[in-house]
Formats: sequence, structure tokens, C-alpha cells
Amino acid sequence: MKSAKVLFIATSHDKMGNTDENTGVWLEEIAVPYYVFKDAGAEVTLASPNGGRVPLDPKSRSIILATFGTKRFLKDEEAMNFLSHSMLLKDVMADDFDVIFLPGGHGPMWDLADNKTLKQLLEAFNKKNKPIGAVCHGVVGLLSLQNDKGESWIRGKQLTCFSNSEEELSGLTRVVPFLLETRLVSLGALYSKGADYVGHVVSAGNIITGQNPASSKEVAQKILALVQQNKSVDKLQPVNTQ
Repeated sequence: MKSAKVLFIATSHDKMGNTDENTGVWLEEIAVPYYVFKDAGAEVTLASPNGGRVPLDPKSRSIILATFGTKRFLKDEEAMNFLSHSMLLKDVMADDFDVIFLPGGHGPMWDLADNKTLKQLLEAFNKKNKPIGAVCHGVVGLLSLQNDKGESWIRGKQLTCFSNSEEELSGLTRVVPFLLETRLVSLGALYSKGADYVGHVVSAGNIITGQNPASSKEVAQKILALVQQNKSVDKLQPVNTQ
């Protein structure tokens, strides 16, 4: 897996709507997949709309929510440096990476929902059947995807994301620009969810989505399996010597 290059695309947005609260990427959703990929020998790169430091949602650093992965990440100098030095999303070249991973947190609802640069990048990946993983609110990055006919890619696809009931429990249904579950359903997605805050992961070909932070590890593991599968297929392809 040493040759696999994974691109995390995270939010640069750090304000929760019109409130005084801060937001950003949710720690568990970047920390846990980061180690799934790193421990498998992959090269990891981080990009964001504004480049530079990616904001962490302060609530995700809570001791109550701490896991082995998040504790490891916060104490890891290399990991924290990774978080502080994201490249500009507009400078990313699709051919330079094998995987895209979209962590959530509420920030993406504001700067990844209708991001034209992200749309072009994801569509380039999708055309080549490269693995794309998205967790929680990171799934918002898929909303604008279109197929070769210019139609919404989402229609008829098995997808999940942070549910309306989870948003309600968070007390943010009137703060976020829209409810992601509702938007997916309105676009024709075959939406499914598990219990609130319990891991739930679904696959739609090369795109794998997870409902919430608890889904992060499984999404990353399934993405790894797709990478290995694609590499095996490539090895079986005949070499054109003409």
C-alpha cells in the first residue's frame, strides 16, 4: 500500500452560521481515518479551500468524546503538522492521488456544499472509478456531482450522512444552511441510516459514505479494500506492447 496516495479534503470554515460558536472539521473523522491510511503505508495529503491550518471543531476535542485515535492524533507532532499545513484545493491535480476522503464536522456545510473546484475534482475521480470516502457532513461534497449526461449523480445511489434526527439532537437544525439528509433525499438518493451516533456505512460503487463520526474507521477500511481491489485488477490487465 506504500504507493497509494490519499488526499483528505477538509473544511476551512470555522464559524457556526450566525452564532458565536466555532466549528470546523470533526476530530474523530480526520484522526481515525488518518491512522487507518498511515498505518497501512499510504501517503497522506491534506487540502482545503483556503489552504493552511484546518480548523478543528472545539467540541470534538472534548474529553468526553475522546477515543484512542483522537488522543493519539492530538499528541502526534506529525499529525498536528499535517492539520496545520493543508494545500490549496485549487492546486490539487486529480492524477496525483488514488483516494479522496472527505471528513465532516459542520464546517463543510458552508464551504464544500457548492464548491466548483471540489466538484470538478470529484467528477474527475469518479470517471476513473477511483475510491472516494465521505463521512457525516463531508457527504455534502457529493451534492453537486453530475454524470456524463449532466444529470445528478446522486439519484438512485445508496448513500448516508449525518441524519436529521442527529442534527436535531445537536440542536442545530435551524443553524445549518439546510438538512443534509433532506437534501440527499430530494435529489433522489437511496438514503439509509442506522441508530443515532452509531456507525452506519453504505457503498455506491467506488463511493463509500458513513453516517457519523462512529462510521469513520469502517469507511476508511472499506476504501483501503477498494484500493487493493483496483490494484489487483490493474495487475491482470494485458500490457499493450504495440
